[in-house]
Amino acid sequence: MKVINDAAMQALGSYQGGRMLFLGLGTGLGSAMISDHGLEPMELAHLPYKKGKTYEDYLGLRGLKKLGRKKWEKEVAKVVACLSEALEADHVVLGGGNAKKLQKLPPNSSLGSNNNAFVGGSLMWKDDGQRKTTDQLESARQE
Repeated sequence: MKVINDAAMQALGSYQGGRMLFLGLGTGLGSAMISDHGLEPMELAHLPYKKGKTYEDYLGLRGLKKLGRKKWEKEVAKVVACLSEALEADHVVLGGGNAKKLQKLPPNSSLGSNNNAFVGGSLMWKDDGQRKTTDQLESARQE
């Protein structure tokens, strides 16, 4: 049996190489990282951010509604910069239902597609259930 969350599936389907951070901007905040050690589903959403609130409070749907699109977009850019630096990501993919509301993408980021979750799911079932390195993930994508 294999179990993977939606953020990790979309991250896997979005992966193009290097150290990639995926942030899913939806009802909440999904997150995953692909590094030399393979795919790592993460729960960054619940970490404290500021004013007693979490990253999810600012970047999820609650934050979008409370802040409005322009201020929410600025928070997204701040968090992308902060997490990208802290996790030494080469690239950040922004996915999830609200990512398309961004009018300007933060530096070193790209817009993901929910369809990439299907690609990621397919890649998960191609392997033997073992954790893969980034080289092995690249090879599986090319098959």
